[in-house]
Amino acid sequence: MKKTLELGDRKRKHSSRLIWKVIKYLIKSGCQWRMLPSDFPKWQLVYYYYSK
Repeated sequence: MKKTLELGDRKRKHSSRLIWKVIKYLIKSGCQWRMLPSDFPKWQLVYYYYSK
């Protein structure tokens, strides 16, 4: 059984794979959270998953 991190009963808007790609992008590039490109999810959402 695949265990996923759920936000209540809502479906995710962005896949966990995309979130991990953004986190790897941040680490590799050294970019600031608030300077993420606009085609990524909002930095607050990515930071939420990063802090978990």
